[in-house]
Amino acid sequence: MTQSNQHVSIYNPKVIVYSIGLTTAILASMSIYRTHFVRFSTSLDVPKTLFRTKHLHGKVTSVGDGDNFHFYHLPGGIFAGWGWIRETPEINKFRKLKNKTIHVRLCGVDAPERSHFGKPSQPYSEEALQWLRHFILGKKVKVKPLSVDQYNRIVGRVFIFRWNGWNDVSEEMLRNGVAIVYENKSSAEFDGMKERYLKAENKAKKKKKGLWGIERGLTPGEYKRIYR
Repeated sequence: MTQSNQHVSIYNPKVIVYSIGLTTAILASMSIYRTHFVRFSTSLDVPKTLFRTKHLHGKVTSVGDGDNFHFYHLPGGIFAGWGWIRETPEINKFRKLKNKTIHVRLCGVDAPERSHFGKPSQPYSEEALQWLRHFILGKKVKVKPLSVDQYNRIVGRVFIFRWNGWNDVSEEMLRNGVAIVYENKSSAEFDGMKERYLKAENKAKKKKKGLWGIERGLTPGEYKRIYR
């Protein structure tokens, strides 16, 4: 047997097909890894290609206001070892989790403003905060990123899994009267849910639930325009 017959040519059709298949598999694996197993520490780490198309899964580590929270990204979930091989973070550990969590602003809603920098708090602001803490703090949620706001927060549609499936957190806030539909038309994000959100708000109004059951003054949007 000659030496030329002992070696398969790189131009052999079988070699070409094998090489193409191997390259495709490697590229697909890299894409899956980047999409499902890379952990993002802050909102600025999240690739724009994932906005409006993918969900980020993780744990709510702190809730500092009635319509936003901090979220520890847990890519891959239990398949990546979170909760059994890799520890999930404790809640309210601000120093320990500095620059390790994504700041998320709930889309489509505005909760009453709390007191900040000497500004007065709005009626029902503390109740809205406590409601949101009870609903999501320490729990697993998924976030659909829509945009990044002027405070480098991801504005997103957020879901929490309950007995009846995945629940839209913004919609639940409106149903319970702890937030109103976002008023600023120029920067509003609704992910196609505005009409549904308005219906939820109107039902809460009619039933005088939450903030609709007290004497109200300024809306959160009006408050921010005055005190900004």
